[in-house]
Amino acid sequence: MKSSLGFVLAIIGLAILAAASGAMFQVAQTQQALVLRFGAPVAGRGLITQPGLHFKIPLIETVVRIDNRILDLEAPRQEIIAADNQRIDVDAFVRYRIVDALKFYQAAGSIRAANNFLASILNSAVRRVLGEATQTQIVRDDRAALMGKIKEQVNNESKNYGIAIVDARLRRADLPREISEKVFSRMQAERKREANEFRAQGNEQYQKITSRADRDAIVIKAEAQQKADTIRGAGDAERNQVFAEAFGKDPDFFAFYRSMQAYDQSFKSGDTRFVTSPGSDFFKYFGNPAGK
Repeated sequence: MKSSLGFVLAIIGLAILAAASGAMFQVAQTQQALVLRFGAPVAGRGLITQPGLHFKIPLIETVVRIDNRILDLEAPRQEIIAADNQRIDVDAFVRYRIVDALKFYQAAGSIRAANNFLASILNSAVRRVLGEATQTQIVRDDRAALMGKIKEQVNNESKNYGIAIVDARLRRADLPREISEKVFSRMQAERKREANEFRAQGNEQYQKITSRADRDAIVIKAEAQQKADTIRGAGDAERNQVFAEAFGKDPDFFAFYRSMQAYDQSFKSGDTRFVTSPGSDFFKYFGNPAGK
């Protein structure tokens, strides 16, 4: 009998513990919670924003935890056509916060579902806003203002889901890959054309400088040759004058000197053969120093 009573008490204790554990729940610092009774929020304590330990009625009430941090949504890259008919690849993202937990739970139910419809809203806003701007405005001039318009439009549509947009940005706004490659090829061709033009101009300058230098060298050589010929001619004239004066002063010595020069040229070593008569006047200084 005592063992049966102990068993019953143990079961009751376990039931109490289970009920107590089912009646308590914890809300983290990064969360807010909805306390629902048969799917509807409990009056007076349906929304819990304070972190810590809280209580609910087991089996009747349920708790839905919702993130209260700033959340990010990365939209997939999409191609838009700007107002000037230029195709642009755009990457956009938004940061948002859940400001109405009940409306968010009723409209979306989960972060994943919220991201799906929010991505659709963001893509539509990006197409509408950027479709009214030119490529120059998107890339450089009015980018900040355009991002502000996108944020405003996304925020207006996301209010129905209990979401407030904190920020909306365009990460990249580039030409499509095939167009970028064509632009790059055109830039390469243009730079190559400019490089060839510069090379042609440099080669033209090189030819002008080389021609001028060759002409100057020829002129300098000609002037030097003319000067050398003039000096040589003056030297020859002076030499001839000296010879003439010497011949006039002493014809016998001059004849002797010229004969010695002839002997020196005639009797040089080598395979030279000289045929003449021994009585020739060429050898007159061999028999008589006076040449007679």
